[in-house]
Amino acid sequence: MTTAARIDESLRIILKHQAASGAYIASPHFRPYQYAWLRDGTFTAYAMNRAGQHDSARRFYRWCDSVIRKYADKARAAIAAVQAGRSTGGNEQFLHTRYTVDGDEVAGEWGSFQLDGYGTWLWGLAEHVRLSSDYGLVQELRPSIDLTLDYLRTCWQLSNYDCWEEVGDRQHPATMAAIFGGVTAIAGHVPQRAAELTFLGSSIRRFVIESGTADGKFVKSLGNPAVDASLLWIAVPFGLVGADDPLMARTVAAIERELLAGRGVHRYATDTYYGGGQWPLLSAWLGWYHVRTGRRAEAEDIFRWIEEQWLPAGLPEQVQEHLLAPDAYGYWVAKEGTPAVPLLWSHAMYVVLAAELGLLAPARSEGQHKD
Repeated sequence: MTTAARIDESLRIILKHQAASGAYIASPHFRPYQYAWLRDGTFTAYAMNRAGQHDSARRFYRWCDSVIRKYADKARAAIAAVQAGRSTGGNEQFLHTRYTVDGDEVAGEWGSFQLDGYGTWLWGLAEHVRLSSDYGLVQELRPSIDLTLDYLRTCWQLSNYDCWEEVGDRQHPATMAAIFGGVTAIAGHVPQRAAELTFLGSSIRRFVIESGTADGKFVKSLGNPAVDASLLWIAVPFGLVGADDPLMARTVAAIERELLAGRGVHRYATDTYYGGGQWPLLSAWLGWYHVRTGRRAEAEDIFRWIEEQWLPAGLPEQVQEHLLAPDAYGYWVAKEGTPAVPLLWSHAMYVVLAAELGLLAPARSEGQHKD
């Protein structure tokens, strides 16, 4: 299959598994992922914007709006509780991270209190407008934008689960970068709040640089100096620091030293989920960073490696050519089945890296919004 055919297949898989509501199903055949996440979905929508599929992205952001409107009273209650010093309700006090495609909360135990998705959807909405000229959508979704901003302004320093649905009792620099990216990206579309959001962004950046670093690099979580591949987000795409910033350069060097096996990137060194395999979407992220820092040849090598991981059903969540904890793989297979495939987020990041490498056809990458 050629690269062009794989890009087309990625877009087809994403569109096939976008619900009528606009939600993207994370992975249609893997039971725990038959839901929609604001974070994963936003990066999928961003890939669709990069490919000129603006209607698909618009439908997703309208779904985000519907979720926030549905749980607006819960968000307001959480804001009031935090402001009153009563933020002890755990997952159920705060907005969830995953929903059904109809926008309902998912029952059952899960690391649901995460803030990264709420920052990410604001960043993605701003990118949608930039790439599609869909300016009217911001005004249409303005009540949800404002409520999300109020929620993030109030909660950003709270301990919450990281992007892997783990470690719920810490603060995470990658999460804070997503919040920073969201509030600063959307600020230009809500001029009445621009000064407030500029101050909030500066406060988040200062906190992360002062408290979220150790030994000259960013850390996985405050109190845990390990490296995590999600730290790539701090520079690309959220821009809390530049890609060439010394803190970021040392962080990426640690990711390459500790988490890169061949061209496949692990999440973090002690990962045991499905044996701790390599994640194509994280490899694509490293390639994205490399393009932005002039290391194109390495990005192209990563892109080819991702293509080599293609299975008949599409790109998986992770591959097993280099497991960090091989004894744990069988446990997860017995519990949930084989790793998720296709994972829409993997296909999305493949498309993003293709766009960064200039491999999208002009008709895809330059499509414009039409009502």
